[in-house]
Amino acid sequence: MGMPVEKKENRTWAIVGTVLAILLCGCPGLTMCLFGLVFAFGKIPDTTDTFGGTIPSWVGFSMMCLALIFIAIAVVVPILLLRKKKAATEAVTIDVLPPQPPQPPQSPLPPQDPLPPTS
Repeated sequence: MGMPVEKKENRTWAIVGTVLAILLCGCPGLTMCLFGLVFAFGKIPDTTDTFGGTIPSWVGFSMMCLALIFIAIAVVVPILLLRKKKAATEAVTIDVLPPQPPQPPQSPLPPQDPLPPTS
């Protein structure tokens, strides 16, 4: 028989998933966080939206909350995908003893010494 060959872990899909999570969740999350801060604290120029009013501050706070969820996804997904998995090949070995012949029955009490003679 030949020497056992160790199989290397293929991490290509983990890296692809990490890049996608950062691009699809991290970048929009950071952008939404910046715009949310601007809208929440009213640091935008005095412009009006398409409906003729100013943007309320609750929209900014909502954007910041949604942005935190997106950023959390962009952080957790790479951690889960790129972590080292424990080796599943390490198995517990149990020694199995062969069957033993039956033991002869023993008396439950130890043998007593004979009593000394009485007069």
